Amino acid sequence: MAILDLETQVSYAVGGFGGGLDHSECIAQGMDGYAYAGGEGGQIYRIDVESGEFTEIANSGTGFVGGLAQDGAGNLYVCSGGAVARITPGGMVGTYTKGSPGDPIRTPNYPVFDSSGNLYISDSGEWKKDNGRVFKVQPGGKATVWCPELREFPNGLCLSPDDAFLYVVMSLNTPRIVRVPIEDGSAGSVEKVVDLPGTVPDGIAFDTGGNLYISCYRPDRIYRLRSGGELEVLAEDSEGTMMSAPTNIAFCGARREVLLSANLGRWHITRYHVDEETVGAPLNYPRLDS
Repeated sequence: MAILDLETQVSYAVGGFGGGLDHSECIAQGMDGYAYAGGEGGQIYRIDVESGEFTEIANSGTGFVGGLAQDGAGNLYVCSGGAVARITPGGMVGTYTKGSPGDPIRTPNYPVFDSSGNLYISDSGEWKKDNGRVFKVQPGGKATVWCPELREFPNGLCLSPDDAFLYVVMSLNTPRIVRVPIEDGSAGSVEKVVDLPGTVPDGIAFDTGGNLYISCYRPDRIYRLRSGGELEVLAEDSEGTMMSAPTNIAFCGARREVLLSANLGRWHITRYHVDEETVGAPLNYPRLDS
């Protein structure tokens, strides 16, 4: 496995050691060309990928922000405080879903839209209690448990570039990446993609070449799983300074040519210089009925 030189391959895009973002777990590319991140106090940040400048544009009002996603109208869907909040471009905060009747979401962690406007949400459950699952929320907010099998702290999510599979990070017990076929809207049989022993994986993202990028809360590492199945270390920081508990990752920028990671352990976003031809797979930004 090849390890890229951090001194030449990693630089800061936002913030610094002495201040800036408030221990962000999430980073996501917006439909408007900005990147978005959250803070541990409910902050929602909009980031100019080119300049590295960021602005706090809203607050969930419910504390720590897990993951977030954006729809085609610019609304943000934010996992925070036992619910998924919807935050309008003007900063108005409302609740999009708390789960299904009689079956609330315990720990909403990461959301991702498919092209039809369905929002998949990892409910990680309680740490080491193996009571996680994945919810599916139809446009309008009706939520159901979509895949109850993924119990061992399901975490980051992404869709395959063709929307045929939901990829899920399983952070505990047997750390691994799995995928679930999306069969006429229902969940197919869970398939293992790769084992990651000795790690706590957290976030995932595809590029247009079918390569899968995996960020780890522990150790401070990002993998690239080649489309042919070869697993390599893209970047690693044994000191935990330039990379510090890299959680969510996202391809951002005008052409999705910039790979960024949040750093839960510090106050900045890290920028990774990947091959020039590497471009992130496009996300879905559906228009939903209000």
